[in-house]
Amino acid sequence: MLSMNCDIISIRENPNHLERGVDYFTAKWGIDRRIYLDCISNSITTDSPLPRWYLLMKQDEIIGCYGLITNDFISRQDLYPWLCALFVEGKERGNEYGKELLLHGRHEAALLGYKKIYLATDHISYYEKYSWYYIATGFHPWGAESRIYESNTINKL
Repeated sequence: MLSMNCDIISIRENPNHLERGVDYFTAKWGIDRRIYLDCISNSITTDSPLPRWYLLMKQDEIIGCYGLITNDFISRQDLYPWLCALFVEGKERGNEYGKELLLHGRHEAALLGYKKIYLATDHISYYEKYSWYYIATGFHPWGAESRIYESNTINKL
């Protein structure tokens, strides 16, 4: 479980973190800030269950993040939701925060009514440790391929 001084917060439920969250996702993933700003700001007001964006907070410092989205720029449009943009600061790795973010994502997806959750990655042997299973290769619009993983959602953390 997360240590006493860490929390995972939803930007949708904490819109005061919008600008910091957008800046954080942009810095960590190198995607044009306008894309994150448009997506995350609209996720706050939509009636749609997705997308959702989360920050891992250690006191007032953002030390990690992830999102739940309908598609992660991958060919498998039939699969959703996708856990995307998982990141934990290097100095915080080794504390199982990545594991906690993955569990949180599986739980949040369950709360939204989903039975399965997916992610696309180039990593091998990380997600398998946390009940994710390789199911296929997917293709990105820019020509790259990624491994697709699936996990069951969980009702209780």
